[in-house]
Amino acid sequence: MAAVEFIDPQLPAVTVQNIFCIGRNYAAHIAELGNRPAAAPVVFLKPTSAILHDGQTIELPAFSTEVHFETELVLLIGKGGKNIEEASALSHVSGYGLGLDLTARDIQNKAKQEGLPWAVGKGFDHSACISKFIPVEQLGAPETLVFSLNVNGERRQHGETKNMLYTVPHIIAYLSQIFTLQAGDLIYTGTPEGVAALHSGDHLVLSLQDVLHAEFSVA
Repeated sequence: MAAVEFIDPQLPAVTVQNIFCIGRNYAAHIAELGNRPAAAPVVFLKPTSAILHDGQTIELPAFSTEVHFETELVLLIGKGGKNIEEASALSHVSGYGLGLDLTARDIQNKAKQEGLPWAVGKGFDHSACISKFIPVEQLGAPETLVFSLNVNGERRQHGETKNMLYTVPHIIAYLSQIFTLQAGDLIYTGTPEGVAALHSGDHLVLSLQDVLHAEFSVA
């Protein structure tokens, strides 16, 4: 079973149940891909076999020639629930981490053009890179967080959660209306602008509030 860890080694690892992802949650990213804002959160899922942990090597899939990085704040659900109210949604989160929603853009674009699902372009092995997690009490309010991605020493993405179109409480409440959330679920909350293709030999460093860091290399 896939599991994630906290930065505090005294806290137990958590078995991952589901991986929910939110698309089109930052206006500038919507614009850079030529998409339009959606009337509700865009939701897709990844299998737990897609998880790749901090320090591990990304192997790009042979079926794609254009795999993009997308850096995102990731929520770890600590308490499940159904039809959760926004007012109490944050009580269901046990930790915050950073992730890369790797996307086979050529495959995804072809699927979108044909009106087909995105599963192959979004759910392949190593497409859910994940850091360790910080307990919620060690960070500020989720709408004040800042995160970034450096590739080969160059800043490529900078995200501020205050710019989310759908807030963390809204995302949790919305998902819980459709799916019964479970302890161990991960929620990737969307990426800011700056996405681009990965190449063999790239080295990626993710940072959250200068207190959480994760690194990945591309084979």
